[in-house]
Amino acid sequence: MNIDWKIHKKRGNYRPVLTYTITLTEFEKSLAMPSVRITSTIPKPPETGWSHCWPDQHERADWTPSEYYQLMSPSHKAKDTLVTLKLPWRESNEYPEVEESLAALRDAFEEELVASMNSGAVNTQGSLKTSASAKGVIAPTFAAERILQSVARKTA
Repeated sequence: MNIDWKIHKKRGNYRPVLTYTITLTEFEKSLAMPSVRITSTIPKPPETGWSHCWPDQHERADWTPSEYYQLMSPSHKAKDTLVTLKLPWRESNEYPEVEESLAALRDAFEEELVASMNSGAVNTQGSLKTSASAKGVIAPTFAAERILQSVARKTA
């Protein structure tokens, strides 16, 4: 799994935007990997539909995060996943929880990868024939029937 991410913020009161792409390798797709979901430590700002945050409003006021983004790996059927999230405005423009959360998603995915790899392939086939005990029960009746059919053909 490859995760590429970037944070972009316009000058001013705009909120930063996190964009990340997750691409599964062909090997991971071949294992029919399930999607993995984690709760990140990336806070979801209030009014996430807003691309800006005014001074003394929402996260620029007395704010404590109450919601955090869910991060998810793509399905094995998807080519890749592109996700865009609005981050809370910060004076420092530092978001260490982004890399930490993406690393946590990778780690959870790798745990599932190991479990999927441990589910080995199988290709089994077989054949069963009438058992000897059944043949012992059937044989006298079968032999008697063939003898009677043979006698019937000769007398007809």
